[in-house]
Amino acid sequence: MPKIGFVGGGNMAGSLIGGLINSGHLATDIIINEPDETKGKALTAEFSVCTGVDINILDECEIIVLAVKPQILRTVCLQLAKRPTDNRLFISIAAGVKSTDIDRWLSQNDTSQQQAIVRCMPNTPALLQCGASGLFANESVTDTQKQQAENVLNAVGLVIWVENEDLLNAVTAVSGSGPAYFFLLMEAMQKAGEKLGLTTDIAQQLVLQTALGAARMATESDTPPADLRKNVTSKGGTTEQAILSFQSADFQEIVFQALKAANDRSISLADELGSE
Repeated sequence: MPKIGFVGGGNMAGSLIGGLINSGHLATDIIINEPDETKGKALTAEFSVCTGVDINILDECEIIVLAVKPQILRTVCLQLAKRPTDNRLFISIAAGVKSTDIDRWLSQNDTSQQQAIVRCMPNTPALLQCGASGLFANESVTDTQKQQAENVLNAVGLVIWVENEDLLNAVTAVSGSGPAYFFLLMEAMQKAGEKLGLTTDIAQQLVLQTALGAARMATESDTPPADLRKNVTSKGGTTEQAILSFQSADFQEIVFQALKAANDRSISLADELGSE
């Protein structure tokens, strides 16, 4: 198995590391560059992986996962540019930074060839190994490297490839930010239940279990969500009245405008982050 290096040891990196080890990757083949010694020691204690504060600890790694905040990715890439980069695969999970900008920063000392870069947009359920990640590979990524990237992200959930990097903005809008939309709906349903007389505890339990059950029905069935909705909406019943109320407020358009706002912000963030 190839050696995998992580720059950054935050929650998402920890989830990926745990998922990789659970799927059979050797802890001895995982190395983490984490400037916070306390955090590094905690990762070593939890996963038995090698950690260090200097980025040169990653020199022997074939795969480098860039698991840092977008605002410091440029600095990290400029540091990596001083180290060997030949035949390496770089996987970026930093939201909003284009592969062309990552390549430009990594190639400061050698502009003769494009770096192999996979951009990934995961979401927070990856912390529970049930996330959804959108991936894009630039032209320098080989088929073998593409499979390696997929193996890394498969450790935390579903992997979907897009052929056009711009589509990662839509992925961000749908799944990257998506968990928050469901949390918002759950929050609203709980508050509505309380207004209708339920206690906070009872309303919360009912909402959370309903969300879990609905998600399982949708994912464990070949029936489209629209048909699942129709199947439980009886003519003249309570569910129909609620659905009609949603539709009268143009629920579909509200959702579209919300996702479009997220998509547009993702585009503008990419321009801001890549301007240096």
